[in-house]
Amino acid sequence: MPQTVVDEIRTNLFRAVIPLPRNPLKATNSYIIKSRERNLIIDTGMNREECKSALLNALDQIDLDLKNTDFFVTHLHADHVGLVDELSSDGALIYFNRPDAEILNHPNLWQLVCSLAGRHGFPAELVNLAIDSHPGQRYSPKNVLDFTMVEDGDIISYGGYELQCIRTPGHTGGHTCLYDLGDRLFFSGDHILGDITPNISTWLDESNPLDDYFKSLNRVYKMEIELVLPGHRSLFKDCRSRIEQLREHHIIRLNEAEEIIRKNNGANAFEVAAEMTWDLVADSWNDFPLMQKWFATGEALAHICYLENQGRVKREMQGQTMVFYI
Repeated sequence: MPQTVVDEIRTNLFRAVIPLPRNPLKATNSYIIKSRERNLIIDTGMNREECKSALLNALDQIDLDLKNTDFFVTHLHADHVGLVDELSSDGALIYFNRPDAEILNHPNLWQLVCSLAGRHGFPAELVNLAIDSHPGQRYSPKNVLDFTMVEDGDIISYGGYELQCIRTPGHTGGHTCLYDLGDRLFFSGDHILGDITPNISTWLDESNPLDDYFKSLNRVYKMEIELVLPGHRSLFKDCRSRIEQLREHHIIRLNEAEEIIRKNNGANAFEVAAEMTWDLVADSWNDFPLMQKWFATGEALAHICYLENQGRVKREMQGQTMVFYI
């Protein structure tokens, strides 16, 4: 196995690039703060052998002892939380947010998701296949985890870094970033990415994650940030310009979803997703990989829910399916 890419960003602060095989995200950035007392790992990669071997290799390169290491997880997705159960030693703290913890440790999560997917037009014959293929089902921790809950504004200190917890709901309901008060470093998880657009999605039609996301972006926009350390791809500096780009992206997507509903005289989320523009090489919606259809439908629904809360669309149950119309 090749050496894991490890970059030293600041004194005692490292980035390990953890590969995600056969995944369009390509890799997760795991950040490591080394200290004489206790170390901190921020996000881990998926619970799969390739990720575990890569992270352990990175820790060997910087001579870090897992027995003296705590963990901070930005949000519930498997590519961030997956390995904490495998790597945490007795007595290790696993910092996490309460909204995501309740979902991650929910005993019937995937049965609930199955029922919601069908409600929004996802074909019944594909739902179970999608769940079985879902990385959250396959590569998340297998045990109920005992988290140390953090709230917005809490500060944790490791290796000379004073890290303030910044709650940024949108990508998930409890997504939490870390802000270094001294060097103005912002560990953004999947809230703000420089090279790709974070997925904002839902299966709950009474939620409004895109509104949450806009509010979170507005909050971070006001902060003085020197360097963004995202959950995927490259580090970057101009946080405010990237936030402006992300806002504009979603405004365009909202208008597109509204127009699809209008021209079809009503549509469910799956039907809207099928006509939206996606950054994926495929001849047609029918050629989309199953999981990409899944994530696209959830993203379409998030935009539809925002439109509904603005009064731009309405809803109606037609049989067992929720239909939205102008």
